[in-house]
Amino acid sequence: MFAYHKVKEHPKLLLAMTGLSYAEFHQLLSHFQHAWDQYVTHHYVDRDDRQRQYGAGRSASTLVSIEDKLLFSLYYIKVYPLQEILAFEFGMVQSTANAWMQILSEVLQKALDHGGYLPERDPKQLETVLASETESTYGIDGTERPRQRPRDSEKQKHYYSGKKRGTRSRISLLAASILGK
Repeated sequence: MFAYHKVKEHPKLLLAMTGLSYAEFHQLLSHFQHAWDQYVTHHYVDRDDRQRQYGAGRSASTLVSIEDKLLFSLYYIKVYPLQEILAFEFGMVQSTANAWMQILSEVLQKALDHGGYLPERDPKQLETVLASETESTYGIDGTERPRQRPRDSEKQKHYYSGKKRGTRSRISLLAASILGK
């Protein structure tokens, strides 16, 4: 069963599970804690229909610490396992894993926004953001996407990438050859 107190002793495992080093994990953890506190306050503490004080009632046996919550969230995003596998690895049932995924995805989004880690989404603001940066190292998304090519063979050459078929087509051909169709 994965738990932060076990994983933190193995830096390579933490990096493999989350994509973050120990220092980066803890840098994000402070923002995650802030976002979690806001989430709890908004969804649990400040509710008008609350009958008991927050924290009363049945105790949660999974993802008790804030570190476990962040580890769960980052692991899910990086590895993207089936919910059954995720639940097994963190010692819970599938429905609980699904509920935690929903909650913690929202909290992580707010934490990344609070920490200033989210990219600028408005193209009109991008020039302002880039001008304010002191370091000019940027990543470019080079993911190839299918596009409609012109019918003229000379114009098609400009858009040709060198790939013969898409991944789906290769998988379909492989499946058909295995099944003998």
